[in-house]
Amino acid sequence: DDANAPRWRVMLYNENHTPRDYVVFVLEHFFLLSDELAGHVVGTAESEGMAEGVVRPKPEAERLSSVARARAKLDGHPLTFTLEQD
Repeated sequence: DDANAPRWRVMLYNENHTPRDYVVFVLEHFFLLSDELAGHVVGTAESEGMAEGVVRPKPEAERLSSVARARAKLDGHPLTFTLEQD
């Protein structure tokens, strides 16, 4: 039952190669964050080195981070995500 399933945080890491606008695009289109929230997540990652993108059940968190990472790789960006249990 998804309501009681453990939740996982998709963590976004700051690196100096992926443009900020591209990271916002990924957060908006793959994680369905608003422009304002995506900008906040990116700002946190820039200032603290990493930020929580979304919290989801593990299968969904794995799928989202995998698809976003694959898209970034296709576009030539080293965008990095990890999962942490909530």
